[in-house]
Amino acid sequence: MKDNRRDFIKKSASLAAALSIGGVGSAVSESFAQSAKAKAELQSMAKDAGMQMSNAYFAGIEANKQLVELAKQIDAVGAVAGIDPRLSGVSGVKPWEYPAIKGVVDAYKKVGLNYNTVEGPPSLGEQTKLGLAGRDEEISNFITFMKNLKRAGVDVICYNWMPVISWARTQMDRPGRGGALVTAFDYDDVKNKPLTQYGEVSKEAMWKNLEYFLKAVVPEAEKIEMKLALHPDDPQVHSIQGIPRIMNTVENFDRALKIMPSKFNGVTLCQGNFSLMGTDIPALIRRWGKAGKIHFVHFRNVQDLSGKLPSTKFTETFHDEGQIDMYASMKAYYDIGFKGSIRPDHVPTMYGEENTRPGYMALGNLFAIGYMRGLMEAVSKAGPRKA
Repeated sequence: MKDNRRDFIKKSASLAAALSIGGVGSAVSESFAQSAKAKAELQSMAKDAGMQMSNAYFAGIEANKQLVELAKQIDAVGAVAGIDPRLSGVSGVKPWEYPAIKGVVDAYKKVGLNYNTVEGPPSLGEQTKLGLAGRDEEISNFITFMKNLKRAGVDVICYNWMPVISWARTQMDRPGRGGALVTAFDYDDVKNKPLTQYGEVSKEAMWKNLEYFLKAVVPEAEKIEMKLALHPDDPQVHSIQGIPRIMNTVENFDRALKIMPSKFNGVTLCQGNFSLMGTDIPALIRRWGKAGKIHFVHFRNVQDLSGKLPSTKFTETFHDEGQIDMYASMKAYYDIGFKGSIRPDHVPTMYGEENTRPGYMALGNLFAIGYMRGLMEAVSKAGPRKA
């Protein structure tokens, strides 16, 4: 019995020595080393491929309380919104005045978010876009807004050229994958609606008014390095109720960018709308990105249902199921070195949520950011495309 026990101890000691010298011990050490190396490589990569992961908070901080807390938990702390003077805590201020702007920036900072992009600037409405009386005052206030915004530490303004009828959908609760609710548009549902109070407006007038605006504001934007990011028409049809949509083709965007050639006269790359114009999104990202024209990104996916260009019938989708190659798009942003704000847009309303803010509910945003972050890590690890 003692001999058997002595042999067992001797054999165990020999086996342990062998393992520690060149067997399992070595393999375990190598595994730990590989794991540490992989972790170090991951940590050395720029977070979110160097981009500013953001969310839209158009309904305000309190109405988006769940999304605010979720965003902090997943470390997606960029904030995109308008300017709500009520957040400033100061009464009687205009939204383009510094106390209002600083108050909004500070309000987001107080809840742990970084306000980095204005979407829907104040003092840019029908007077300017339709060339009506009072546009010079409106443009003057816009220039004041730019200066005060820059002073508050924000340097991107997303604006559009859609007077009277802005973002439009004909259905806010179309059943999508698994019963999720998405937004949709069908031009047949609006083509016979009456003209607005402004009657028929010509495309030539819209172009003339855009030129007037750009010639007034771009030189001022250059002085303070404010990035102006023009958003495409949404929906990108030719006209709604007598109001033309001129920012509905890539060619028209190229025309607008040439009116005032400047790196501060740029675009909001809203993937959904440009895709519904029939555009190869990754190719467009590379072309405009190399020219320094992309200042802000709406990362979203869509599906055309019309077979026409620009699309007259389409639906929003989850980020992983529409017509856009999302990996190739993210790869293109990474390859051009885009460092600006990027946010998910027009997400589905998911199970357990009330569809109170179609396109902007919390769970859909959560899914989208996880999907985007996975793409960001993938393109970072793949490295930049070689020329």
